[in-house]
Amino acid sequence: KNNHIKNAIFFDLDKNSKKDIDLPHMLTDVKSWENIVSNMGIKNDDQIVIYDNSDVISSCRCWYNFIYFGHNPELVHVLDGGLKKWIKKDKATTSDIIKIIPSNYIANEKRELVKDINQINKNILEKNFDKVKIIDCSWHMPQTERNGFDEYKNNHIKNAIFFDLDKNSKKDIDLPHMLTDVKSWENIVSNMGIKNDDQ
Repeated sequence: KNNHIKNAIFFDLDKNSKKDIDLPHMLTDVKSWENIVSNMGIKNDDQIVIYDNSDVISSCRCWYNFIYFGHNPELVHVLDGGLKKWIKKDKATTSDIIKIIPSNYIANEKRELVKDINQINKNILEKNFDKVKIIDCSWHMPQTERNGFDEYKNNHIKNAIFFDLDKNSKKDIDLPHMLTDVKSWENIVSNMGIKNDDQ
C-alpha cells in the first residue's frame, strides 16, 4: 500500500495458495485460481509483468502459477531485479491503489508441469536417472540460520542434484539472484550433468 510501481496489482502469495494443507505456497485448484485472477481484473490475453520486494523469489512463484494454469508463457514476465532494482534506479513509485474491474479469466491447468510422489518413486525404482533429473534448490537463508547445501547433504531425494541459487546467480551486481549470462548458465547446467533432452 505504501510503495509500489504505478498501476501494480497486489498478489497475496499466502492467501492465494492452497488452504487445506500445512505446506506453504502450494498450488490451488483451477476454480479458485480462476476466481483469484478474475478478481485481479486480469484477462487471458493480457501481458503480465511480475515483481516483488524480496530476493526475486515470490515473483517467480507467482510466474509459475500463471504458467501452470495455462497463461501464454510469452505473455508472462518477471521484472529484472524486482522492486529493489526499480528503486535503486530511482524509478517512480506510488501509494495510489487502482480500481480493479473484474474479468472472466479461464484457466487451462498444465498438470504435466508437476510431479507427485508416486512419479518420483517410480523414477527411483526404475533407476531412470539418466533421462529424468531431480534438482534440489534448497536456498541458503542466513536470517533463519538455514543453509541449503547443509540440508541437502543431510537429507534429499535419492539422486537429486544440488542447485546453488546464490552461487549460480549473476556475480557482478549487488542485487540477489539475478540471471547470469548465457555462457555461464551453459557451464552451470553442463556441470550438473543435465542434457537438453532431459526431463
